[in-house]
Amino acid sequence: MKTTTWGSQGLEASIEGLGAMGMSAFYGDRDDTESAATLHRALDLGVTMIDTAEIYGPFLNEQLIGRTIGSRRDEFAVATKFARNVSDDGVIGQPDGSAAYARKALERSLRNLGMDHVDLYYLHRVDPQVPIEETVGAMAEFVTEGKVKYLGLSEAAADTIRRAHAVHPITAVQTEYSLFERAPEVNGVLDTTRELGIEFVAYSPLGRGVLTGAIVSTDDLDEGDFRRSSPRFSADNMAQNLTVVDRVRALAEGRGVTPGQLALAWVLAQERVVAIPGTKRRTYLEENVAAADIELSAADLAALDAAAPVGIAAGERYGADGMRQVHL
Repeated sequence: MKTTTWGSQGLEASIEGLGAMGMSAFYGDRDDTESAATLHRALDLGVTMIDTAEIYGPFLNEQLIGRTIGSRRDEFAVATKFARNVSDDGVIGQPDGSAAYARKALERSLRNLGMDHVDLYYLHRVDPQVPIEETVGAMAEFVTEGKVKYLGLSEAAADTIRRAHAVHPITAVQTEYSLFERAPEVNGVLDTTRELGIEFVAYSPLGRGVLTGAIVSTDDLDEGDFRRSSPRFSADNMAQNLTVVDRVRALAEGRGVTPGQLALAWVLAQERVVAIPGTKRRTYLEENVAAADIELSAADLAALDAAAPVGIAAGERYGADGMRQVHL
């Protein structure tokens, strides 16, 4: 796995990280044994960024990572996040970007991970009630204390990114980005991160699994999988979205790769963009890792742009409440 410098402050990590959310939350049944094996296999394959958050579980994902690969701490960078006020017994409350909650969340994450620092600490969602300067100012104190090495934001608007970066250098901005979700190309976020030397981290680069071709209806998803209630996965929207998948599949067959690999290679081919595809199974992990070696020509990129132009996806990626929390 190739490595690169994430951002401009010196964080070295693989161009593909591993999104660990689905191992513990939101995507249906858990299998901690297979998840643990997947984490170890990721490190063996050179995937050196593991991405988690306190809300995944809550806490279960951080604990899984800590007990599974804590002994291999020197082999990887860990990113975790905070946003909503989560009680110690796991009750999820409202967004809370206050300095007091930022500190509580970090200290708890360190305990759950069994680590003395995290490499990349994200504000998972911007709290509209707290100035970003206050939140990032508190996070900057963690860097001074050695508990955090680098700072990041998730789903922040371009102006918010600029304001945050003026308080303390931001290393990474994480936002959903894929052939299905290309809003960062038109809302100024990608232009801003490139201008400021911030790494853009694409989560859900496989369109939450649809671009792999393995999901054709919500019947393919576990009970309890949040995608069952996602507007983009409704029957009518899925029918339209699958026509895009068919076009990507045809292009992938011409290259002798899977649709998911081609879609992931497209993301990695973008300027100053890395990806954190999520999986809880070794088979999919290995498929994703292989995508990092796919070189796309200008003709390949043009064909993919034509197959999945900006705005092609039918349905919002979240419900109304979720959409109110992005690009703030």
